[in-house]
Amino acid sequence: MPLSTDARPDPDVLLAQLREEEQTVKRGTLRIYFGASAGVGKTYALLGAARQAQQAGHKVLVGVVETHGRQETQALLADLTLLPLRKLPHRGQVLLELDLDAALAAKPDILLVDELAHSNAPGSRHPKRWQDVQELLDAGINVWSALNVQHLESLNGTVGAITGVRVNETVPDTVLDDADELVLVDVTAEELLARLKAGKVYIPQQAQRASQNFFRKGNLIALREIALRRTAEHVGDDVRTYRTRHTQKTLSSQTSGTPAWNTSGAMLVCVGPQAGAEHAVRSAARLAGQLNVRWFAAYVETPALQRRPAPERDRVLTVLKLAEELGASTAVLTGEDEAQALMTHAQTLNCATLVLGRPASSHWRQLRRIWRPTLARQLATLAPGIDLVEVGASESVRKLPPALPRPVQDETQGHNWVEDMPRYAWATGICLLTTLFALPLARLFDLANIVMLFLLCVVLVAVKLGRGPSMLAAVLSVAVFDFFFVQPRFSFAVTDIQYLMTFFVMLVVGLLIGRLTANLRFAAQVAASREQRAQALFELTRDLSGALLTSQVVESAESLVSRAFGGEARVLLPDANDQLDCGAHLPTSLDTSVADWAFRHGQRAGAATATLPGSSWHFVPLQAPMRIRGVLAVRVPKPRWLLIPEQIQQLETLARQIAIALERVHYVDVAQAAVVQMESERLRNTLLAAMSHDIRTPLTALVGQAEVLAASTPLNPEQRSSAQTISQEARELSSLVTNMLEMARLQSGQVELRKDWQSVEEIVGSAIRSARHALGALVVRTELPVDLPLVEFDASLIERVLVNLLENAAKYGVTTPPANPAMVVSASVTPNTLVVSVRDFGPGLPHHVKGREDELFAKFTRGHHESSTRGVGLGLAICKAIIDAHRGKISAAQAADAGAIFSFSLPRNSPPEVP
Repeated sequence: MPLSTDARPDPDVLLAQLREEEQTVKRGTLRIYFGASAGVGKTYALLGAARQAQQAGHKVLVGVVETHGRQETQALLADLTLLPLRKLPHRGQVLLELDLDAALAAKPDILLVDELAHSNAPGSRHPKRWQDVQELLDAGINVWSALNVQHLESLNGTVGAITGVRVNETVPDTVLDDADELVLVDVTAEELLARLKAGKVYIPQQAQRASQNFFRKGNLIALREIALRRTAEHVGDDVRTYRTRHTQKTLSSQTSGTPAWNTSGAMLVCVGPQAGAEHAVRSAARLAGQLNVRWFAAYVETPALQRRPAPERDRVLTVLKLAEELGASTAVLTGEDEAQALMTHAQTLNCATLVLGRPASSHWRQLRRIWRPTLARQLATLAPGIDLVEVGASESVRKLPPALPRPVQDETQGHNWVEDMPRYAWATGICLLTTLFALPLARLFDLANIVMLFLLCVVLVAVKLGRGPSMLAAVLSVAVFDFFFVQPRFSFAVTDIQYLMTFFVMLVVGLLIGRLTANLRFAAQVAASREQRAQALFELTRDLSGALLTSQVVESAESLVSRAFGGEARVLLPDANDQLDCGAHLPTSLDTSVADWAFRHGQRAGAATATLPGSSWHFVPLQAPMRIRGVLAVRVPKPRWLLIPEQIQQLETLARQIAIALERVHYVDVAQAAVVQMESERLRNTLLAAMSHDIRTPLTALVGQAEVLAASTPLNPEQRSSAQTISQEARELSSLVTNMLEMARLQSGQVELRKDWQSVEEIVGSAIRSARHALGALVVRTELPVDLPLVEFDASLIERVLVNLLENAAKYGVTTPPANPAMVVSASVTPNTLVVSVRDFGPGLPHHVKGREDELFAKFTRGHHESSTRGVGLGLAICKAIIDAHRGKISAAQAADAGAIFSFSLPRNSPPEVP
């Protein structure tokens, strides 16, 4: 039965699978020895497996291994090669770290890197050792490492709540999820406690303290359960990956139905400014890993949240960065209603589950819920079909460090009261001016109209000065109206109780107008920011579309990126040797080594990244469809902008457009060079054809007349020698013109092969006779098997190939005095090809073509640039053109002892049976 349409393999899935397999081939493999705690034997198992791999013939190198003084583990290092550690001075001490550059240069088959969660010493290329491992894997080096379960980022809070110990060194869960092999090293709690008591884990003093704190039996049992579950999840992922890859293969044999595979909805975690939001992110990463779903993280920037202190807003960006490291796609949303924005974003991403942090309980929050429901209740009302998961708070969690260095972070703090004082002074002044303007009008207008003037004052202040000054203006307007216009005047006493309602309505309306105006200003700022990003992308695309030179692309890119981000921008391009061209015009603060790292690895580096974050510049590789075209370096006035997902997306989009423009300009240059080369080739072939036809006829007559003159009897010896020289030179010139005509004819595509079954012996003999005038007295030996079969080819063209090869050997491959024999013509057959070789015993191929032997078969190419040997370099080019027309191959090689060998092969079939 034919395959149904529903059972056809998904082409997108197949392409993604091919890309993944291609990356797997280039990337090294990561094996992690995983355990519940220290002392289970991870390093011992790691070294034991390394010794077995070395005995199997693999090149094993120990990058860094921590034995902690255990003699059994130390003994396994005896036969392994150790990589010297890098020494880094820090605070009067010398710290030993993995020498990453030495490991990359050594390129071992297997590199051992213990303690994956280790934090590197200050001054290292990466803050964490797992980032060093990622670079080693990208370089194609297989890495074996070890990791404890308490060092996983998503389990940090869980392990802290169980053991009461805060673990500061963590590894993102994506490192464990992406590991190619996970080896569980497991022992029972009783056995581990026995090993601890025997001194096989720590020294006695440390062992006693550990048994009273971390190494309690209940802790070890709980950690073992978590490690077993985490290992089972990884194995389950491997099973699902295997089934996904092989589903497409099995579909071709199915006639109906679908494979047994179900997918669940994506997950969205809501990040808030409150402390403990990182625990919700870790729990969401954990839950997403268990459910095997994609997950996202989002923060909603409302007008109220925008007025929070800068440290709280920076904490949100740090939590978003943590979510990105754990494998989430992050976003910063804007809107007046947090629940509405989250619901819309969840529906856009097709998320089935929302993860929220449980808000802290207080009397104020309980009272507030009376008139405003919680975020969870609002989401449940707006989207009843979406599952909501509330994550409880945890005190034993690792506090996230600032995403930016402290000096940089201090520069990004918000405005203080001193800077805001002028706005409040202006609000006070406008209220006083309104009062002065309204005092003369009090006799002419009713007080209700005077109230309208003060409301207009509040609106103007809110529009021009913002929410805070508008609230001050509302309070001042009520007070001034009461003091100057309500009886008794010049007193805050009120005789008529109806004015209390007037004051209350006036104050509420003023505050409400100020709030709405502030929200409107916020929405206008968001719209303006989006418009600026879209305008920047439009302008860059417009300018780059008209650029025809690389310098124009660089100039437009640097100018527009500088305007878009308000800082400096530099585009660094590679030179002819694929090295970044760092000229003298670069700022001194720009570290070219960081730029080179970003260019080599295709990843962002510098400020606000995990790679060399101390740099003040942010480096983005210019990734084009074909290759990386350079690096975009940006230094912004506020580094915290580089933590906002929308800003990073904008920067990466601009970098992508710049890379595409650079690649387009490159291929424009390549196309122009190809057109020029094609036109030059066409003109050259036309000249060759014209000259060959016009010169060949008189040359033929000249050769004939010279031979007749040499055969005349009344000539003295000198005259006869001159006649013979004329005849020989004329033949040389005729041969040259013949080659030029033959080349022009071959290049024009007018050659029609007249194939027939030919005898190789006859063609070789005919070629030697035709080349006799060039060979002279040189001896040519033939080594042809007696049982050579007939081969189908164009006899005249193949004879021309042999003649040119013999003439080439006579010119360049004859020693003085000539060897006996001077050259050898041999032939052999395989089931599918005929191989013919012409060997000489001369000096061999020139040294400058070593490794580039194919260049000898190019037109107008000679073995020596300056030589007394005649020729223009067309003989071998004609040979290649003829052999290519026969769908064969021709090559040149250096002989083992002396001389050169030119060989060509022709495809062959079984000859017809001869009666």
